Amino acid sequence: MTDIIRSDNIDPRTAHVRERANWMRRRLLGMIVAAKQGHPGGDLSATDVLATLYFDVLRIDPANPTAPDRDRFVMSKGHCTGALYSALAARGFFPEDELKTYLNSESRLNGHPNRVYLPGVETNTGPLGHGFPVAVGIAIAGQIDGADFRTFALTGDGELQEGSMWEAAMLAGHRGLGKLTVIVDRNRLQQGARTEDTNALEPLGDKWRAFGWEVVEVDGHDHAALLAAFDAAAEPRDKPRCIIANTFKGHGVSFMSDQAGWHHGVPNAEQYALAIRELEAEMAA
Repeated sequence: MTDIIRSDNIDPRTAHVRERANWMRRRLLGMIVAAKQGHPGGDLSATDVLATLYFDVLRIDPANPTAPDRDRFVMSKGHCTGALYSALAARGFFPEDELKTYLNSESRLNGHPNRVYLPGVETNTGPLGHGFPVAVGIAIAGQIDGADFRTFALTGDGELQEGSMWEAAMLAGHRGLGKLTVIVDRNRLQQGARTEDTNALEPLGDKWRAFGWEVVEVDGHDHAALLAAFDAAAEPRDKPRCIIANTFKGHGVSFMSDQAGWHHGVPNAEQYALAIRELEAEMAA
């Protein structure tokens, strides 16, 4: 049976992450509207996980982004750059004003993250099935060196249809990579369809467990539950840890939530105004 973590507690840590996540949602939607392109559905489903990582969990220093003892984070679902770039900018890796250049022809803020262009990006991702295997390699290097850093990777459930993901998962379990954590953005939608109609993943937790992983399931929009899951992941262990974050594509915006059509898509002026009103109201509640 997969452990399930939920929490209704509001404390300073949770409140801070919640505020940052709401800011990220408003900012990334503005970026997508200005650029007239993007992946709002997946951005919004991943926002709470990214906010929890960047504003509480990751041991990183924007002033020294290549510090040897930094935690490593790999955005394996690399097409969701609106959420990633808003987190990196708010965390101080580059000026927030640069977000206005998102997807411009000469911008550093490409549709897929590029480590050559941006501090804080550990590896280039976007083609699905590539990022998580790199994260496993990073964790193996740390294990060989006896290093203290932790490695985190965020993948989408659609990406789990790639065979390279399961090859990497099998190797990580075999190596006992206790400092590796993968988070699955389990929004159950991919481009144009539901994952279970395309290539069924369930029982997903059992699959990871069979490959030698610890598994925990959380509400991926519950910041306190996410914090508890990451706190538990920090404890010494001899297995890698998989956090299945149950989310909704387009979360936070009523007309986008759980709609495959917003995998791509750009809100029009009326839709954008409604989305911002809803997010501002959520923050004020």
